[in-house]
Amino acid sequence: MPIPEDVTGEEIDKDVRQELQSLPKTLAEDVAKNLVMVARLIDEDPERAYAYSRIALRLASRVAAVREAAGFAAYATQKYAEALAEFRAARRMTGTVELWPLMADCERGLGRPEKALDMAGAPEVQKLDKAGQVEMRLVAAGARRDMGQLDAAIVTLQSSELASNSVQPWTARLRYAYADALLAAGREGEAREWFAKAVEADRDGSTDASDRLAELDGVEFMDALVEDEDEVAPVDGAVDSRDEQDEQDARDARDDDKD
Repeated sequence: MPIPEDVTGEEIDKDVRQELQSLPKTLAEDVAKNLVMVARLIDEDPERAYAYSRIALRLASRVAAVREAAGFAAYATQKYAEALAEFRAARRMTGTVELWPLMADCERGLGRPEKALDMAGAPEVQKLDKAGQVEMRLVAAGARRDMGQLDAAIVTLQSSELASNSVQPWTARLRYAYADALLAAGREGEAREWFAKAVEADRDGSTDASDRLAELDGVEFMDALVEDEDEVAPVDGAVDSRDEQDEQDARDARDDDKD
């Protein structure tokens, strides 16, 4: 696949560049360029990102960063079995637990929410940083919903991180998930409150919380509008005046035809 001229490979993270130093120089440059394309396209065009990741994987399958990138690209295109395999490979190479929540979410994608819940209770979760633990909580709540356990999903999301007024990179997504679970449980008033809180925290537009909030407000507004219309009585003579004008227009049209 073509690589744009402005892509040099130098754009990648320094840690990834260091990993690629184990490869011959020309090969390392080619792999780096493909990884840059994966990062550049994964949000706007995940299928193309996936294609570039496969090229990088073919060139350097023994590099952990390449396996991880391939996992993210497969995950973005909902190829969950493939993503899980790549994340597991990257974890074996690095020994890190950072990919644990994503691996659990792949299990959900494969229709195995029970497995995702098992992973949420595993010792690896305690080794995650705060962001990783919040991500694991989101996955666990999603697994509960997959199993039809709405109340359990809501309880899973209730935490000190949710209650905190401090805004972190994951705050908007956590509040959004909580609002969505409340709405699914029929608790619309509480859901609206938490969608509004998600909007406050969503500084980069990572969720559609504002749209969901507008949708809820729009339903309320339309209901109020209908009620107002029912309450307003027609003004005396208004209909009669329109009818008289219509009759006059018809007479004028007939007179024109005679002429």
